Amino acid sequence: MTPKFNPNLHHRRSIRLKNYDYSQSGLYFITICTQNRECLFGEIIDDRINLNIAGKMVENVWLAIPQIFSDTKLHEYIIMPNHFHAIIEIVGADSISAQNADSISAHTGNGRVVRADMEYNRVEMDSFRAEMDSLRAEMDSAPTGTDVSLPKIVQTFKRYTTIEYIKMVKQNILPSFEKRIWQRNYYEHIIRDEKSYRNIAEYIINNPLKWKEDDYYVQID
Repeated sequence: MTPKFNPNLHHRRSIRLKNYDYSQSGLYFITICTQNRECLFGEIIDDRINLNIAGKMVENVWLAIPQIFSDTKLHEYIIMPNHFHAIIEIVGADSISAQNADSISAHTGNGRVVRADMEYNRVEMDSFRAEMDSLRAEMDSAPTGTDVSLPKIVQTFKRYTTIEYIKMVKQNILPSFEKRIWQRNYYEHIIRDEKSYRNIAEYIINNPLKWKEDDYYVQID
């Protein structure tokens, strides 16, 4: 039996490898947690993530990352109530090619993108769509090119999600937050082989099923 990816590692802060070039081609697993593990993005119901408007906004920002960083490709990801897991590829990986990664993903579930079913009232959705249209226009006008690295991707993701969250707070769509949305640090792991990719992809897909066993689990009142 293939060993499961060890979730006990996910509380570690980002540890940079000395002299490692984080702009080089490859596959990376990242985990980003909210400040104070605040559950801002939805809740787990019947072992599925039900994203709220903030969670859906986070998903839209993540899906737009390749618009800014053209040399990136998104693989499995999951937005949990208070954290975010994703596999991202800086295109041109030698150890696991994009084509090989596609075949690996076929064994881990019904596709690599883990989505959620959501229901919002009309006023919230109209406002949300307007915000997303504005965000897409801003991201479309952002400089693009080959100047890409993992820290820069994470920084951009945090920046745009924070900007959009603040906008919705000001419109009384979302509650206010304390100081920042995301923790300052994040966890990263360089995926070096197919076995590691499979284990991590399975961990991401099964995350909602094991929410109460998760290191990040917080009881939502």
